[in-house]
Parts: sequence; C-alpha cells; structure tokens
Amino acid sequence: MDTQWETYEVFHQSRRGDPHEYVGAVHAPDPQMALQMARDQFARRLRCVSLWVVKSKDVTKTDYQDENFFAQVTDKSYRDPKAFDAPEKDGH
Repeated sequence: MDTQWETYEVFHQSRRGDPHEYVGAVHAPDPQMALQMARDQFARRLRCVSLWVVKSKDVTKTDYQDENFFAQVTDKSYRDPKAFDAPEKDGH
C-alpha cells in the first residue's frame, strides 16, 4: 500500500486582480488539507488573498523530445485576404 500523500502544486495571488503565481508544492491527503498546508507554508510571509492547489499528476506538460511543438510557423498565407472568397459588392 502506498503511504505517500499526493503532491499538490501551489499557486498564490498577492492582490485581487493580480495573476496567480506558482510558489511551490505540498504533500497532502486531499485538496482541502492541501489548501491548509499551502496557507501555513506560503501565506505566512507573503501577502496572500487567494490560493490554488492542483494535483501534480493533473498538470499537463510539454515533452522536451517534441521539438516540433514550439516550431515557428513561417507560412502566414492565411492572413492574406485574397485567400478568402467574398461576395461581390452590388452597389447598395
């Protein structure tokens, strides 16, 4: 039987309207406990109005081996208006 608690990634917001920023991780048995542990660990010294916790296993990441994922697209012909059919103006 696994005796390790799940890992949760913690994001904190310093002021309303600011983006949430990653501050670290905690180990907890459930999301509610993860929030409490995150509060105790990351909101003690930092000004904080909101916390998010996300199970680490639920975070989807890119693979370093997939070099094409971030390849720049140089063909931008889709931006050319000539590529679209538009109805003829009839003068009205």
